[in-house]
Order: sequence, then C-alpha cells, then structure tokens
Amino acid sequence: MGAISRQDCERLDVDDPLSSMRAAFQLPSDTIYLDGNSLGALTYAAAHRVQEVMTRQWGGDLIKSWNLHGWIDLPATLGRRIAPLIGALADDVLVADSTSVNLFKIASAAARSRGARRKIITERGNFPTDPYILQGLAGLVPDIELVQVARDDIGRSVDENTFLVVLTHVHYQSAEMFDLPSITRLVHQAGAKILWDLSHSVGAVPLDLAAARADFAVGCCYKYLNGGPGAPAFMYVRHDLQETLEPVLSGWLGHARPFDFQDDYSPASGMTRHRCGTPPVLAFAALDGALSVFEGLEMKALRDKSVALSELFIQLVEAAGLGTELALASPRNAMQRGSHLSFAHEDGYTLMQRLISRGVIGDFRAPNLLRFGFAPLYLRHVDIWDAVEILRDEVRRWRETGGASIARMAVT
Repeated sequence: MGAISRQDCERLDVDDPLSSMRAAFQLPSDTIYLDGNSLGALTYAAAHRVQEVMTRQWGGDLIKSWNLHGWIDLPATLGRRIAPLIGALADDVLVADSTSVNLFKIASAAARSRGARRKIITERGNFPTDPYILQGLAGLVPDIELVQVARDDIGRSVDENTFLVVLTHVHYQSAEMFDLPSITRLVHQAGAKILWDLSHSVGAVPLDLAAARADFAVGCCYKYLNGGPGAPAFMYVRHDLQETLEPVLSGWLGHARPFDFQDDYSPASGMTRHRCGTPPVLAFAALDGALSVFEGLEMKALRDKSVALSELFIQLVEAAGLGTELALASPRNAMQRGSHLSFAHEDGYTLMQRLISRGVIGDFRAPNLLRFGFAPLYLRHVDIWDAVEILRDEVRRWRETGGASIARMAVT
C-alpha cells in the first residue's frame, strides 16, 4: 500500500513511547479493535479491582466497607482522578449517574437561576441524548425555548436572551472538534453560560477547562477512559459557580447532612450537592481500576499518537486506491478533529459487518458512515496497516459481488 510498508509500521511501534501500555489491556489476539471511541477495552487493573471489591471488601467486610474502604466517598474520589484529564481543579468534578442524567442536572439547575433569559442553544445533529434531554427540560418549564442550529450559526444565535449553550466538543459522527476556549469566550461575551459534552474527548484529547473558564461539562467514562459498559459518568461545575447552582434532582446523598435523615432538603456544599442516590460500587470499582493506566501519562503524548494513527489510516486508505468508494467524512486537518475517523460508503453497514467478521471492529452510524476509533493506549501502527489491508480486500470483494448486502446484524 504505497510507500509505507508493514515493516515501517513495526519500526514505528518499536519507537512508540506508549507501546508498553498495550500490556495493560485484555485484548483478543485475533482482533483489531477500532471501536474504543464507543466502548473502551478491558484493563487488567479494572478486572482486578472489581474482584478485590467483590471478594475482600463486600465479601469480607460487608456493610463496614462503606466507611472502611471509602465506598461512600467514591463519587468525589474518582472525580479527583478524572480532574487532571480535563484540566479541572480536583474538587470541581463528581462521578455519578449517566451523561444524560448529569446533563439534565446541570441544565435544569442553570434554568433555575437564569433570570429573565429563556433560550437554550444546541447544535443540530448533536448526539441525540443531548437535545432529547433539553427537549424534556423545555417541556417541564414552558417558558424555556430550545433552539437547534447548524454549527456555523452558533455564534450568531447566542444573544441577550440565551442563558445556556450546550455543545459536544468532538462530534460523535464526524469527529469535528470545536475550539473550546474560543466558543466559551463567545458565549460569555453574550452573558450566557456553556455546558460542554466531553464524551468523545476525555482520555484522548487534551483539555483545560479551568484555563478556558468553561462553566459546566459532562462526559461518559466508558469510551477512552475504559471504565466498562455503562460506566458512571462525570460532571464538572466551575468552582465559583458551585454554591449558587441549586440542584433540581435533590437526592438524599446531596443533602448537607444525609445521615440526620431530615424531612426537608438542604443542599451540601460544592459538588456533593449534585449527588442523588447510592453509588453503584462495583461499577465504580471498574472505573477506579481503569483510571490507573493514566497515572503518570501526559495527555499530549496520547494526542500525538492518536493523530499519528489516524493520519496513517487516511494515508493508507488513499494509497490503497479506496478514495472512490470511501469518502472521508471527518476534517482532513487533524487539529480540527478528535480521535476517530468516519468514512461515507454507499453500503457502509454491509462493509462494516464484513470487517467485523474478519476481526476488524469499528462501527456504523446511519445513514452511511463507517467509524474507526484510535485509542492510543493499546492500538499499534501495525494494527492500522493490517486493518486497512483487510478493508481494501473487503472493498474489492464488495465491488466484485456488485455490492450484495449481508444479513443485518446488531452493531453497538
């Protein structure tokens, strides 16, 4: 495939400063996993941590573990571990619930303190859960107006009636990435606040929320953070906003004195007020173990490698002569995209299923996109070479069979 050989890729892997990290993951030997942007791979540390919590803590210490092993503090403990990955102060991040629930918690609290402003702006074509949650909020509060606009119209749409802008930093389909500091400044200039969804950014793209003065953020932990299927999500509230952000989901563990069992709600200080119910300890244990692989790593090193892998993928696709069937649907400039690539193909579902059947696991997004994620902690350059070789073979087969489809199968 062009001037780059498999041996060249092997040499790149030898020189890769992150090459040793692959051993931290449990990966099938017959699989090239290009879907870490949807579900991260299992770490040995996560498996060990879950086993430890199940057998030694739950099994041995039973209910004493809430205090003895710090179960009750896990939302804040894990929040402090995620904080460096998003450029946040240690006490400004909480792990709890799901991305959707956390988005509702912040948006509804912002609506509660909006004053005379009544408009929420989000991007049309954003990941569906974000506008769905906002539509639900608008249905609960009749005088809130949700406005969905094209990406290029966001700046012109923020005005004196806007109280909140909700955007996803890295788009789930195209991987196009907003300039987070610039958009945050633009929103602030209009007197509004911004909530960033970092689900396709955290663990792959360097972030500095504190420096950007971002107001709020949410994100999931099961993609590049490898926290496991349905892992608890995180939420961020800038430090100076925390005491005035009144939660609408006023749960027991968000109370100032939960074990006084009072009849009336009084919010705790800081991020604790956004806790709702009892934390799912086993799910937290998996995330706790998974986060250990990031200790001592610089996000710039991860970003450099993910860019190198995605650039290699594009170069090999073009060298293989696949440009007539596969149209790049992500920004060509690596600095304008996150850590995955999407290609449009007229029979993308069929082609992705053929790749999966041969051990190259990406995913499909309607109507016609093949999506490939480049998780830098466990992917190798030689994996990219092999994946594109199989992709070229399957495109050739698809051509020869006249584009005949295979039976539809579930793709997660």
